[in-house]
Amino acid sequence: MSLFSRLQFYTTVNHLRDLPDTRAEIAFAGRSNAGKSSAINTLANHTRLAFVSKTPGRTQHINYFSFGDEAYLVDLPGYGYAQVPVAVRAHWEKLLGQYLQTRGPLKGLVLLMDSRHPMKDLDVQMLQWFLPTGKPVHVVLTKADKLTRQQQVLALNSVRKALAEHSNCSVQLFSSLKKTGVEELEKAICDWIKID
Repeated sequence: MSLFSRLQFYTTVNHLRDLPDTRAEIAFAGRSNAGKSSAINTLANHTRLAFVSKTPGRTQHINYFSFGDEAYLVDLPGYGYAQVPVAVRAHWEKLLGQYLQTRGPLKGLVLLMDSRHPMKDLDVQMLQWFLPTGKPVHVVLTKADKLTRQQQVLALNSVRKALAEHSNCSVQLFSSLKKTGVEELEKAICDWIKID
């Protein structure tokens, strides 16, 4: 049985003081239009587990999904959406930065980027917040079905080159539409949370 098929919504949090006690967490982060909710739904083989919206920026809290065994997938607020009020955006940024830099049970970061527009400034900022922790990062290049095979290879290679100096970073292609890259992503994080 797939690790992700166990996923169930657990709780939503808007302040660090409200974070639950957990054994292991895997954070999913990405720009507001990177396809993060679609990716979570694809992994779980569930159409409505994470809310998918045509309006970017709808995930405004930290959402916890349980794998069981006190391990959680943590869906972080999407970043980079200009239509969000400044005060809300400032709250998100503080929440994201502090969570990524200080959360003990956090075992690794899955950073989702649109394969057509990877390594934007805010993606780089996210990496700069997280890489000093020494924990692993797995970059998932979403919407790969929108690229030709040659464009996919170019995108993959350019991100690998950008992250070459960081031995704790890995990169893959992913498509929610075609359901490609699911096994690779599952394999990449299975060791992080050590579920039997």
